[in-house]
Amino acid sequence: MKTKTPLLLIATLGLTAASLAHAGKAERDFLAAEVAPVVQTAASTLQKSCGCAVKMDVKQDSFQTVDHLRQVRYAAGTIIDNAPRYCSDAPSKAAVCKLKTLEFARTGTTAFKFAAGKGSITLDESSYPSWDMLTAELDK
Repeated sequence: MKTKTPLLLIATLGLTAASLAHAGKAERDFLAAEVAPVVQTAASTLQKSCGCAVKMDVKQDSFQTVDHLRQVRYAAGTIIDNAPRYCSDAPSKAAVCKLKTLEFARTGTTAFKFAAGKGSITLDESSYPSWDMLTAELDK
């Protein structure tokens, strides 16, 4: 039993270190080439369609793989696809423009939270918040 304990400890520490590893070159390249332009387009779409400047931030250290980052691209894409249609009247524009900053982070839970001008889109392994989830919070 004593000889298995050090091996178990080493294995546990190895798995812990691997899970804390930061994203590599492939992830940084994907973020720059595929995610950042879509996030920028989402911000400019909100500006153009709704009349408000929203600062967007991707918490890069929370995304460890290209697949994780892909969820950010999809979440930003839903803003691009839906904001022009949604912001067709003054009350809808006012609801969206309560949003001053929007943060994308991977937490393992798909959600959108909003408080005091700050929105937080959290993502899991395979899904992202829908436009309806965002507007339901902003319309409160």
